[in-house]
Amino acid sequence: MESRQENFAQPEKKNKHTSWKSIVGGDILATDFFRRQTKLLVLVMVLIIFYIHNRYACQQQMIEIDRLKKELTDIKYDALTRSSELMERSRQSRIEEYISTRESDLQTATNPPYLIK
Repeated sequence: MESRQENFAQPEKKNKHTSWKSIVGGDILATDFFRRQTKLLVLVMVLIIFYIHNRYACQQQMIEIDRLKKELTDIKYDALTRSSELMERSRQSRIEEYISTRESDLQTATNPPYLIK
């Protein structure tokens, strides 16, 4: 009987060997090492989450920049088209043609313009 009592009195040795079952089951998180490093692990997790969020936000901004660049290119081409149409309509020959079709009394000047000082 005494040998049995001695076995109960001695503390059990902890198994330092980590098995796949303890990792998958989550028993590894209850070890002394992970208890001591809890704050560090939480900090690492927060930094990982921040990194993922930062990358996602950067990708969204890159998509927005590309969309705005395409829109700017389209607007530039539209402005160029309108500018060329305006140049075509304001050409002197076009204006003279327009005036002659409207039966107006306006005529092209025969004297060159001069500068008033």
